[in-house]
Amino acid sequence: MNPSSSVPRLVVAAPSSGSGKTTVATGLMAAFAARGLAVSPHKVGPDYIDPGYHTLATGRPGRNLDAYLCGPELVGPLFAHGARGCDLAVVEGVMGLYDGAAGEGELASTAQVAKVLRAPVVLVVDASSQSRSVAALVHGFASWDPEVRIGGVILNKVGSDRHEALLREALDASGVPVLGVLRRAPQVDTPSRHLGLVPVAERRGAAVEAVAAMAAQVEAGCDLEALAGLARGAGPLACAPWEPPVVSGGTRPVVAVAGGAAFTFSYAEHAELLTAAGAEVVTFDPLRDEALPEGTAGLVIGGGFPEVYAGELSANEPLRRAVGELARSGAPVAAECAGLLYLCRELDGLPMCGVLDASARMSERLTLGYRDAVAVGDSVLAPAGTRMRGHEFHRTVVEPGAGAAPAWGVRAPERRVEGFVQRGVHASYLHTHWASEPGVARRFVERCRTS
Repeated sequence: MNPSSSVPRLVVAAPSSGSGKTTVATGLMAAFAARGLAVSPHKVGPDYIDPGYHTLATGRPGRNLDAYLCGPELVGPLFAHGARGCDLAVVEGVMGLYDGAAGEGELASTAQVAKVLRAPVVLVVDASSQSRSVAALVHGFASWDPEVRIGGVILNKVGSDRHEALLREALDASGVPVLGVLRRAPQVDTPSRHLGLVPVAERRGAAVEAVAAMAAQVEAGCDLEALAGLARGAGPLACAPWEPPVVSGGTRPVVAVAGGAAFTFSYAEHAELLTAAGAEVVTFDPLRDEALPEGTAGLVIGGGFPEVYAGELSANEPLRRAVGELARSGAPVAAECAGLLYLCRELDGLPMCGVLDASARMSERLTLGYRDAVAVGDSVLAPAGTRMRGHEFHRTVVEPGAGAAPAWGVRAPERRVEGFVQRGVHASYLHTHWASEPGVARRFVERCRTS
């Protein structure tokens, strides 16, 4: 086992989305884990779904490294927190290697995270429609930023032995070694829908098979010894692991956290922060459980796909009633995106919890992007004026009624107010990472004690 500051590590990146990063990163994680290594899985950016596959591959929580939501200064400590005691860490990138937050330069890009972590990059190239041009592409990515070290290339979707030979010949003079060649293999593909891959919780058996197929393909097509050697060449990290601030004494209120197939979007650090702040965190499944956990003093409902499960959520009338009663009692309730929809009066015409005087429906328009936000007024999460960064990602629209104040003032792409604050309820479309503002969890748990 290694101290977190010296854990061997790789960043798996690509020239663009759709090149095969998830297949390669997840396959590497699973292949190394199958060799008996403790593998720490990470994902650049706000994505919730890929980390679920990473967790299956490694048996450890998939953790996000988001320099926009948390700030570049927390990337190293959060990595070290997750990688503590591990033999190897694999970091899956986001979009193209140099793509980050719009209009913010390298901020939140895979390249920035690789530099912060002093980690070598393995570039996954979709070679399905090129031969000699691959050398120009790799040369461009390797030379664009001298602080980013491209340690090797994995060629994906290679069609034949002849195709592989042409690609290898072209790359011989590039100075970037070929560390793997993967043939076209549709059996390792994972199904997608309107917001990306289908989460593990919705297809666990098939997801286990998919991860096993990814591992087999990577094991057969990649030089794992060379990749492990490259990972050992990562520079040391001069930072201490992130630790959730501990609150001692007082009662331990039960905080119920929604889970199951309908509510799969959460960051591992949120439960750790709530626990450190003094809460007893209990997970429940709104699709199956007809009551909140015994003694529930506060409720957290994260993101997911309630629109896919609207019928089942609506049919669980006892739980909808229990959520409504808890909210009306003034108990703290924090809801993000899917949680916001669940608290509405209805979703696509089906009854929901009725906590908010608002109606939600599916839309053709995708709303996506990072957001800078400021708390408009006091709430169970933050006092007025608190600044946080969030991420919005949905294809739904909420049409509000009356009786609730907004949660956030948001700037970019336009100035607007967003979300709802109503008694103990804070509901919003914004996904936030509480590690960036630990006072959020502390304030929420304290309100659970006193409400």
